[in-house]
Amino acid sequence: MAFQYNYGKRSSNSISNIENLLKALDISLEQYSEALDIPKQNRYVKSSTPKSDGTERVVHNPHKHIRRIQRRINKRIFNQRHRKGGLISWPSYLYGSIPNNPQTSEDIEKKDYIACAQRHCESRSILKMDIQNFFDNIQEEHVYSVFKGLLHFPDVVSKALTSICCHEGSVIQGALTSSYIASAVLYDIEPLVVKRLHDKKLRYTRLVDDITISSEISNYDFAYAQKIVIDMLYKKGLPTNNSKTEILHSSSSELLVHGLRVNFKTPRLPAKEVGKIRASVKHLETFAKDSVFRTSRDYRVLFNKSLGRVNRLKRLGHIQHAPLLGRLLRIEPKPNKSDIGKAKRLVSKIIALNPKYGSGYRYRQLYYKAQSDLNVLQRTFKRTALKLRGRLREVKPSYEN
Repeated sequence: MAFQYNYGKRSSNSISNIENLLKALDISLEQYSEALDIPKQNRYVKSSTPKSDGTERVVHNPHKHIRRIQRRINKRIFNQRHRKGGLISWPSYLYGSIPNNPQTSEDIEKKDYIACAQRHCESRSILKMDIQNFFDNIQEEHVYSVFKGLLHFPDVVSKALTSICCHEGSVIQGALTSSYIASAVLYDIEPLVVKRLHDKKLRYTRLVDDITISSEISNYDFAYAQKIVIDMLYKKGLPTNNSKTEILHSSSSELLVHGLRVNFKTPRLPAKEVGKIRASVKHLETFAKDSVFRTSRDYRVLFNKSLGRVNRLKRLGHIQHAPLLGRLLRIEPKPNKSDIGKAKRLVSKIIALNPKYGSGYRYRQLYYKAQSDLNVLQRTFKRTALKLRGRLREVKPSYEN
């Protein structure tokens, strides 16, 4: 597949007015009006979560009416399933929130952090840069430019979409559309910068706000590369986080991109990380010997965390995946009798909610939680789980397109 520098629009069709926008999003005028009538201070609920560096990540959770429209924008504009890769044709150097790119029915170009690290394999020098407070620094004018300049929507439609995607003048962490917009915001200036870097035999990737540039030359001088990237970001009012800027050379340090070693032909986990994964399985095997603890919620949390880490090995093609997975499957969590009552109450709640909320986001979350709980329940109480699963089949979520 040829390397693609430019962002593009896959369809020549446009949305000429608000009426057509609502039709494209399958949103009624009443639903749209309800969203616009919400006072701005009530459109999001602010919360915070701790980050690994000790600071807090502030997240704004959208009101259900705002969330509904943002979800439709994602599905109908940014990530249309019936188009290859969505309405936007994304450049080859972008990774993260953008859709995987189907090349053939058998082959899909992955766009996750592992595929991003793959681009830098067999490097000998690496420059890492981070865009500081990326979402907060993406202003309304930049969001409007994505809809107007990249997607070629008329002024009235672009302004309406910008209003739904922004809060207090900028993009925010928590809005469903934010990651797509963050990926697209450099559409008009990034391609030329990447081309200039490629002319210098450098490789460039961006995973949302993490920029990585690599060279196959040992002890490469990244002064030129760093300057043109900083100049590019400043044109959009995006500062770099100097404390996270890092230059690595194979002669003096292990080369890591998104936590993966890239000194080889394919990305690999650091040896100590594989050791930690093995240790987590070993610890879980010890906990599983306590038959009471094995039926607890705490054990399930530990099991699911360990399972996720083991499955990461599969994506990396690590030989330890199969044996570690086999060990985990022999110590799966088991239910206790109290889980029967909890499952029955949850299924009854889902059935009661179905007539009114059967296509809603929260409803689907509850439905799949119930399915997950029944997976555990059936390991001991098969007949009860089978009956409850039969009741769930009658109230499957209906999906919003």
